Amino acid sequence: MSLERDMSKLPYLAHYPEELKTQVQQLIAEDRLGNMLAKKYPASHDIRTDKALYDYVMELKYRYMRTSDPLNKVVFDKTLHVIKNALGTHTSLSRVQGGKLKAKREIRIADLFKTSPPEFLKMIAVHELAHLKEREHNKAFYQLCLHMEPNYHQLEFDLRLYLTQMEIEGKTSFVITNQ
Repeated sequence: MSLERDMSKLPYLAHYPEELKTQVQQLIAEDRLGNMLAKKYPASHDIRTDKALYDYVMELKYRYMRTSDPLNKVVFDKTLHVIKNALGTHTSLSRVQGGKLKAKREIRIADLFKTSPPEFLKMIAVHELAHLKEREHNKAFYQLCLHMEPNYHQLEFDLRLYLTQMEIEGKTSFVITNQ
């Protein structure tokens, strides 16, 4: 496997420095990326249903963001990566109810997190919860993510490695944009 050919297999790492991408390429060329990730993240979780996901996300919300807006729905979404090119989304729907404006908020997390390491599920849940307070990916947003998960940036990078490995193995094919 040539390193030049593999550079096209790093769409998830596009904004990272060339030196880092070269190191990842080396791991791929030596067929060590999957083993490295399996050693670092050997555990799995048992959150497989929408109810279990809702309970999990609500526990995080209550622990770190008690005063934030309520969440009405948290679900796994099988089509999320295909339709939205994302791993998770947060939406806020406003409806007029009588003389009041009611907002319903929901979080959708890509179905692939049912079988991902628990650290990656927590990272994406934290990311979407942070959007309840900060809509943009700005400094305050990432500070909130770090408050809920101190290892957030490393987990985000490792998730990108995990997605790269999944694509190499032919298990998935979707795009993550840098937001």
